[in-house]
Amino acid sequence: MSIRELETSGERRAAVPILQELWTDRDPETVLAWTESDEYHLFGRFDGEVLVGVAGVRIDEFLHHARHAWLYDLVVTESRRGEGHASALLEFVESWARERECAHIALASPLAKRGVHEFYDRRGYEPWGYVLEREL
Repeated sequence: MSIRELETSGERRAAVPILQELWTDRDPETVLAWTESDEYHLFGRFDGEVLVGVAGVRIDEFLHHARHAWLYDLVVTESRRGEGHASALLEFVESWARERECAHIALASPLAKRGVHEFYDRRGYEPWGYVLEREL
């Protein structure tokens, strides 16, 4: 098992089907486009040569929040869930963020995703506030 950054367009394109398991309402080209932003880092978890999960993160610093890594995506392909890949990816991202002097890792999760919240709760993540939005 290994984890590495997916840096080429081809590597990122190979991750799109896994990302679409999370972002089911987005077309492949839209998903690929956002992974190619300079500030966005996409990491892949491999079982041999097979990509089984991905984590997408970006470092930000705003007045209201210390330097932090924002975890946009953490998804393991459905057939490989429950094997520890998500935990390995999260630990990797945490280490990567520490090396870049981030004070926190933050993420947003839909209220209905109770299983996702339990996953992060077991790893010491705590609710900080609410993410509010309004469709325009």
